Amino acid sequence: MADKDEADSAVLAATQNFAVDINNCDREPIHVPGTIQSFGFLIALTADWLVSRVSANSGHHIGLEPAELLGRPIAGIFRQDAVHNIRNRITLLRGPDAVEPIFSLILMEGGRPFDVAVHFSGSLVMIEAEPAAADEMEAAGMVRSMVARLAQTDSMAAFLRDGARQVRAVTGFDRVMVYRFAASGDGEVVAEALRPGVESFLGLHYPASDIPAQARALYVRNIFRIIADVKAQPVPVVPTLDPSGAALDMSLCLLRAVSPIHIEYLVNMGVAASLSISIVVGGRLWGLFACHHYSPRLPSFAQRSAAELFGQIFSMMLESRERTETAEYEGKARQVADRLMAAVAQDHDLLSDAPWLGDIIFDTIPADGVAVYTDGRMSFSGLTPDPAAFSAIVSMLNRNAASQVFSTDNIIGIMPEAVAYADRASGLLAIPLSRKPRDYVVLFRAEQLRSVRWAGKQEKTIEHGPNGPRLTPRKSFEQWSELVKGRAIPFKPAELRVAEALRTALLEVVLRLSDSVDEERQRAHEKQELLIAELNHRVRNILSLIRGLISQTKDSALSVDAFIETLESRVHALARAHDQITADRWAPARLYDLIEVEAGAYLGERRDRVRLTGPNVLLTPGAFTVLALVIHEMLTNAAKYGALSDSGTIAIDWRVDDDGSLLIHWTESGGPAVVAPTRRGFGSTVIDRSIPYDLDGAVQIDYRLAGLEARFCIPSAHVVSVLPDVVGQAHPAPVVAPTPELLGGRVVLLVEDNMIIAMDGEDALRDIGAEVLTAASVGRALEAIALHRVDLAVLDFNLGNESSLPVADMLVERGIPFLFATGYGDGLELPTRFRDIILVKKPYSGATLAGALAPMLADAGVGNV
Repeated sequence: MADKDEADSAVLAATQNFAVDINNCDREPIHVPGTIQSFGFLIALTADWLVSRVSANSGHHIGLEPAELLGRPIAGIFRQDAVHNIRNRITLLRGPDAVEPIFSLILMEGGRPFDVAVHFSGSLVMIEAEPAAADEMEAAGMVRSMVARLAQTDSMAAFLRDGARQVRAVTGFDRVMVYRFAASGDGEVVAEALRPGVESFLGLHYPASDIPAQARALYVRNIFRIIADVKAQPVPVVPTLDPSGAALDMSLCLLRAVSPIHIEYLVNMGVAASLSISIVVGGRLWGLFACHHYSPRLPSFAQRSAAELFGQIFSMMLESRERTETAEYEGKARQVADRLMAAVAQDHDLLSDAPWLGDIIFDTIPADGVAVYTDGRMSFSGLTPDPAAFSAIVSMLNRNAASQVFSTDNIIGIMPEAVAYADRASGLLAIPLSRKPRDYVVLFRAEQLRSVRWAGKQEKTIEHGPNGPRLTPRKSFEQWSELVKGRAIPFKPAELRVAEALRTALLEVVLRLSDSVDEERQRAHEKQELLIAELNHRVRNILSLIRGLISQTKDSALSVDAFIETLESRVHALARAHDQITADRWAPARLYDLIEVEAGAYLGERRDRVRLTGPNVLLTPGAFTVLALVIHEMLTNAAKYGALSDSGTIAIDWRVDDDGSLLIHWTESGGPAVVAPTRRGFGSTVIDRSIPYDLDGAVQIDYRLAGLEARFCIPSAHVVSVLPDVVGQAHPAPVVAPTPELLGGRVVLLVEDNMIIAMDGEDALRDIGAEVLTAASVGRALEAIALHRVDLAVLDFNLGNESSLPVADMLVERGIPFLFATGYGDGLELPTRFRDIILVKKPYSGATLAGALAPMLADAGVGNV
């Protein structure tokens, strides 16, 4: 299968730094078989460029005997330009395991070209050479094509399978396998590409002993190995030892032969040539490309270089895919953990509710059952052991878990009595909830009966083989099947990290230490008071801001209708900005989204007349809110007096200058002639003063005849980062005009527990032609549905201490269309059965409701749409 017992002590012993004694270089060489393959030659040089070691077959390739080479300066053997090229290539070596290739290099006058590889071995420079192939391929172009094809695969299975196909295409081997190592060291063939008629090894398992630890370590250092002909006679390197008795370290040599044990292993399989490329992910050996050929085969140096480069890129792409999958999974898990923590913080009894915990945790850590042990009480859900058995498991965890997350896929291995319930619980993941007394949430996985196909029986016996008493490789590679019982699917490392995060978070809110319950409750009370104070502070700020908007808008309004319209548009601009920055928990938000959403909401179908150009900039929440009002006022003025009042367009360009400040350039064109305003309203004041006052920035407005031009500078303190460019998101749906004909006198049930919001909602619904029934609670809403005709409904999701879900269920039963309204923005997650129901965010207006109801009515075939 792969290199077996590769460490030959004569060639893999660590090389000490030494300077070769030239006087001893002509001593009688010691011939050690299994040192170097015979299709090339090797020369090892000391720092002063004198030949210290050569392979015994070097004379066959360059016309000199080894004895004639030893002790001679390299410049006396190779051409001057060849020495120059080799010196230059050596300067490119970085790190102890680097290897640099040189293609088609003529080493000697009148000689043939060689493909050369150079690397360091301790204090020596290693030069390996083999005759160059007549038709060299362009490795970089081929690898680029291979990688482009690989990048198009859409699944991990297709990615691995296509990787095997690409390696087979470039090497020409009969069989190419992707061999993956498990945490236990066993391996499995997870993908392969075959020549027709060759036996498939897909799905076969191989025991860890097939590739010993020293061979695995070598695979990480030297990622490429080839055996061109298992029957080739190896030749020695002379002299074998230096004057200090140190052997040459040939770990990175491409021409190095392998141990006779591995040769015997390949012969038993009927393999005549093999090639392996290590797949290294995160610094560890993930697996191998293992290639077999049933006749001797030596791909050219360029083909092998292309295969090696492809293997390195494949490893990086595989690591990137795994990290992306892990990041997506852990991101989802964090959201689940946040919901769990928010609920537990309000009701600690939920921690002893196994069904509730299972519903929450199983979304991120799949399991078949969950059991909870808190204060000596037990709760169960799904497939679990019985209470007596679970109590024994808790005792075992108290001895072994050490207040950390503990997992096993084989409970029987640590508790033999677990065989009695192995069908229900063969694996477990324990999450400690406290230290004293020890409480746990334990996830169980049922027995996963499966048949493992081993490539020959695992057990090996000590035999007297051709190399003395040792482990003899298996003589037969017929499939050996074994039924694996009493084991569950192991918990993945990412799942264990999520469990550890849950453990850490839960410990912060669990109040279980009897001597500190009062203290913890007091702390919780203090946190609640702090939260109320913070909430009060923010509410006061919001109320002050709204009061200011009302006051300033009143001063500039020309009529009551204009006052209402202007005030409503400004409040909604703030609400849209707030939704964007709270969607990621008050995290930095994108400038592009701010302008796109504001333009779409304000202009509707005309939004394509606003062109946006600039990098993907993230702004702080404070700057985002200020800029939202400024952009809103600029669009309002453009629609009333500027380019958008006619057939013109707006170009908004931005960039980040050298000191990190954001520069925004606003240009209007194609509209009516522009003149400076004769009076200054609140909107103009917002544009001129908000950025300088709140952000310490700068504003410049030029009323040019051809169109208004404005420049805004946002200081670098408010610019969080500039991300790589991304494709713009889809435009918002066009705004539907709130006309009385939309609902045409249909009866709408409005469920809202806040009187002021209810009155505002009634007005908004009447604006679009509805007759409104209002209910402040679930009971009143159900009564209204029972007693009155209801055509549509708008349900506030949260009604004090209850939700409107019972009302929604009754509406579904009666086939009445409805939508939800919420003040939680995108943070509200609807139950699965209502995932397709439209969700309107507060505050809403007649236009907002019209835009939400129009497609809903069209889908239901209701109303004048």
